[in-house]
Amino acid sequence: MLSQDILNALKTYTQNMNNKVSLVLQTGEHTKRAELKDFLSQLCSISDNLELIERDNNLRSPITFYLEVDGKNNGIHFSGIPSGHEFNSLVLAILQSSGTALKLDNTLTNMVKKIHDDLHFEVFISLSCHNCPDVVQSLNQFALLNDSINSEMIDGALFQSVIDERNIQGVPSVYLNGKLFANGKIDTAQLVDKLIERFPYIVGGEEQEQLPLQDVTVIGAGPAGVAAAIYAARKGLNVTMIADRIGGQVKDTVGIENLISVPKTTGTELTGNMQAHLADYDITIKEFLRVEKIDKAEVQTEGKSPKVLHLSSGEIIESKTVIVATGAKWRELGVPGEKENIGSGVAFCPHCDGPFFKGKDVAVVGGGNSGIEAALDLAGMVNHVTVFEFLPELKADQVLVEKAEAHSKITIIKNAATKEVIAENGKVIALAYEDRVTGEVKQHSLAGIFVQIGLLPNSSFLDGVVERTKHGEIIIDERCNTSEPGIFAAGDVSTVPYKQIVIAMGEGAKASLSAFDYIIRES
Repeated sequence: MLSQDILNALKTYTQNMNNKVSLVLQTGEHTKRAELKDFLSQLCSISDNLELIERDNNLRSPITFYLEVDGKNNGIHFSGIPSGHEFNSLVLAILQSSGTALKLDNTLTNMVKKIHDDLHFEVFISLSCHNCPDVVQSLNQFALLNDSINSEMIDGALFQSVIDERNIQGVPSVYLNGKLFANGKIDTAQLVDKLIERFPYIVGGEEQEQLPLQDVTVIGAGPAGVAAAIYAARKGLNVTMIADRIGGQVKDTVGIENLISVPKTTGTELTGNMQAHLADYDITIKEFLRVEKIDKAEVQTEGKSPKVLHLSSGEIIESKTVIVATGAKWRELGVPGEKENIGSGVAFCPHCDGPFFKGKDVAVVGGGNSGIEAALDLAGMVNHVTVFEFLPELKADQVLVEKAEAHSKITIIKNAATKEVIAENGKVIALAYEDRVTGEVKQHSLAGIFVQIGLLPNSSFLDGVVERTKHGEIIIDERCNTSEPGIFAAGDVSTVPYKQIVIAMGEGAKASLSAFDYIIRES
């Protein structure tokens, strides 16, 4: 099941394990148990510090196992065979259980350690989901930090009865102590926000060590943010990066073929490369946190007032300049029934959630490149795809339009204004739309709706700070200056035309050079 190349690579990774880690597999009968046991046996064969134990611990299933260190369950459980995208989650859990340092900011680490309530997380995943591992890996780290927390990865494909019982139609779907905690398009930063909301006592409470005055603080870690941080660090400046996740929207992109000099890559690979490049420089990174607001310091430093950033963790950072590269998020339809059914039939990631609709009819709302690409992707998984486009013609590239129009499992309806998402017993059953030519309101029966109508800039935290368009884009000039001196913006959050990875990278570099010039001039 594991190739020799993979096993050889794992031998290298496990050479420096500090503690022995046991993989404790629940006894019993299951059609997949032999396969899982063989998988775990191969994994344990690479190191004397790994062993497989079979034991009756009354776990969820005979295909459930947990990690044990020094005879103690460390709270990390897997139900299913963690292959595919989740293989990294298992390997990281083993290495971190054995003593490899966790890659969490000290502030976030302290917040997690403060939780004194007993928390049992269940993370329902799909092995084809490239977002799920982030959530699994973060919750695994939380379990390692706090004995009151445990986390269980559950492969939804192998626990269909539980999926049906809980009406789960999207991944990752996170349950806390048996109740829905977060579902649909979520990431670690959103989990942290929910923990803060539920357990406000984890924020503050002790004197936090404040960073010295920073030269540049970059908000966001997509292509624009990473480029800005690297360019600033190369100038010898003190740089801090604050981001909900490294990679941003790029991490959700399956295939990338238009990044010049890189003929073909994936969002996951590009994110890994960006993270590795960041590691080459002395950049303070605060991941999984948000900037809640920005204001000016009351006391001037070097003749001017630094910008004061207030973080979701309660921290405060003062910085001479700020580069906003927060990108954008999926735009929602804004119709009745949409928000209530996210994760229960309304989805935004066809690659992640498409497998839940195998053999069913679905819709894609949006006829741009992302919408038509989603339709083509879904057509290989579902029974039929209907594309709803508001305008008289599709906006996608002609080559994509031709592929969609020629596909037997894709129907395209133009001049369609979405009116309502209709659900019954917790599941989506239809989409109501208006024919913009006749004015007639119609219903289309289906099981899932994939929203692909563009992006919404992540700029709401800048209300009253910088000028924005009516759509929320930060207005910039040719040097990435905003209306507020010392604050720059780059990438999809700004008014720069053509939202492309290569353009975002260039804009991030430009913003950083402009920030450097600002610091030099104002010194």
